[in-house]
Amino acid sequence: MAGILETRLLINNKLVPASSGETFDVYSPYTRKVVAKVPEATVVDVDAAVAAAEAAQPAWAALSPQERGKPLKRMAELVLEHKDELARLDAISMGRPVSTLFDSHYAATHFNYFAEAGYAQGHTSLNTPGFMNMSLRQPYGVVAIIIPWNAPLVFFSKKIAPAVAAGNTVVVKSSEKAPLTSWKVSEWIKQCGFPPGVINVLSGHGQICGNALSEHMRVRCLSFTGSTRTGRTIQIASAKSNLKKVIFELGGKSPAIVFNDADIEQAVRETESSINWNSGQTWLVNA
Repeated sequence: MAGILETRLLINNKLVPASSGETFDVYSPYTRKVVAKVPEATVVDVDAAVAAAEAAQPAWAALSPQERGKPLKRMAELVLEHKDELARLDAISMGRPVSTLFDSHYAATHFNYFAEAGYAQGHTSLNTPGFMNMSLRQPYGVVAIIIPWNAPLVFFSKKIAPAVAAGNTVVVKSSEKAPLTSWKVSEWIKQCGFPPGVINVLSGHGQICGNALSEHMRVRCLSFTGSTRTGRTIQIASAKSNLKKVIFELGGKSPAIVFNDADIEQAVRETESSINWNSGQTWLVNA
């Protein structure tokens, strides 16, 4: 990966620059040098991505779960095939050592799982005598996804896979701090067999791209992982626009609950690791 990388947006299965031509620099936290020039998506780009997703959604939802699962399976294969490259891209943008990168295996697991479990079941109930109550689950439509910097490939897979498996189409905004693995995976969307518009991948900052997604009247659902402050801003924007469904994971910082019967020495070691590993942006589960 010699030289400075130049990435692109993915809109309607086409890799394109930002409509304004503007880019921002990504710096290596190790060398402090520029490693990539990344498009700064504009409101026009957001509108184009949402329009592509909206146009693609009815036909995508009309496919069988098996047909929607085929490109997810192919994506799992490619992520594993290129795991070393993906590890290197995260290393140069967010600074994580390649030796600690489990993300490709995690991502492949999500793509494979939802490729086979990608159907939404409703519920029936006989609780009311003489009546059968039935609920039917349907896709939202266009789903916006905003992912954090600390595990970009993990969040790319765990948010996109269930959304598209259920018949939604998506517009993803990568983290401005770690956009490179999202860009690389976006290069494989068409190759995997996803129809144009099903998955659109943007890069940029929250004040422009993220805000436009939060306010967008054609986005029906938004999933965000990040700070509580930003989550509050997104929720306000969502409420003031079309009252879109919001799904948040906010503000976690290495929490640990230690019970009386725990091995205290091990609990201390594991909690210390959780606080320091990946700059503390991690989670701890130890049974």
